Amino acid sequence: MDNTFKGQVALVTGGTKGIGKAIADTLSSKGAIVVVTARTAPKENTERQHFIAADLSQPESAEAIAKEILEKYGRIDIIVNNAGANLGPGGGFSTLSDEHWYNDWALNFMSVVRINKALVPTMIAQQYGVIINISTGAAKQPIWEMTMSYSSAKAALNIYSKALASELGPKGIRVNVVSPGVVKTPLMLEFIENIAKTSNSTIDDAFQGIMDKVGVPLGRMAAPQEIAELVTFLASPEAKYITGSNYAVDGGASPTV
Repeated sequence: MDNTFKGQVALVTGGTKGIGKAIADTLSSKGAIVVVTARTAPKENTERQHFIAADLSQPESAEAIAKEILEKYGRIDIIVNNAGANLGPGGGFSTLSDEHWYNDWALNFMSVVRINKALVPTMIAQQYGVIINISTGAAKQPIWEMTMSYSSAKAALNIYSKALASELGPKGIRVNVVSPGVVKTPLMLEFIENIAKTSNSTIDDAFQGIMDKVGVPLGRMAAPQEIAELVTFLASPEAKYITGSNYAVDGGASPTV
């Protein structure tokens, strides 16, 4: 058994499916005690992981999660802020109400700020911790028809992460960002299906339309495990001199280095 993270406590928000589940399972396989959050409990058995039901768009959730983790385990070593979703409708600026903007920012930005604020003091007391914020390639390359409010929230997350890395580095805490491109998750498949319905096209055509807009040289979606492997590396001792960085895992979609 790989005991890279033996004795360490890790939190993975949105950790019951897709990218979050792959990250949580990989950290578990390497010896970590893993806490996962989601709005509803997973259907499969989660004996290997401690589940906390939480809606991270609600301000009170972060304190409740932190309280349960610290009362049960007394420490927190790794935070993976993975929970997020593109909640706004497509169609550009004119289709987005104030509520759409608030919803995207509450889940994709403020939830991360609150989780970190609740748990970072414990990391500071330990003089050790790793924070990995999951962003998106769309934060740098937004698709106006699909991701305007979501992209803006994630762009703010990128800047916040850099500032946090600068503040916390002297205290022994590393902060990095992982920015996936198009990943084959249940949420992405649902997103493609919705595009197909609203555009009166097939799922294959809707998928190809996204790939054409994003432009993926490798020509396919990533598997969640491919994101999890990088996150796990960044959380490990092998990455102990890496902080304040943003890693694209997008099949070459980013137009610049």
